[in-house]
Amino acid sequence: MFDSDPSAKPVNAKLPRAVIMMIEKNNLVMAIKTLAAEEKISMEEAKARIDAYETKLKVKQQQKLTIIANKQGIPSSALNFDTEQIEDEFEPLSKDCVKTTPSQQGFKSLQAGLDSQLDSLGYKKPLLPHWAKRLLVIGIVMLGIFWILWRIFAQ
Repeated sequence: MFDSDPSAKPVNAKLPRAVIMMIEKNNLVMAIKTLAAEEKISMEEAKARIDAYETKLKVKQQQKLTIIANKQGIPSSALNFDTEQIEDEFEPLSKDCVKTTPSQQGFKSLQAGLDSQLDSLGYKKPLLPHWAKRLLVIGIVMLGIFWILWRIFAQ
């Protein structure tokens, strides 16, 4: 194939080790500046090379994940490589109930899931929580020591 600009470096040229480490740490601005300074190229060219490297890296990661998923029997349609997360639709407000924040809803669903898991295992919650038992024992020991000291020094 004919190369129209012989002075242009190929996009597939290997990146320096320091630049690769910066890309892996998501320090893209420093990676672009370092690549442009080391190889004396424009910022746009450096950005294009780094973008190409990132794309190649993401494709390799997706292929590895797909291979692992196939080995484990997970269908490839279940894998979603989109980085954008879809916001939940908000329900219209009603006067009857209080709307909780998503973090509170997450905690409540986690708590409900844990309770159902413990119920399925046959675990029953104790009548008195562990921390209350400890406080009760500490209180009884303190009362016993106070009573002994009172009996000794009250005479």
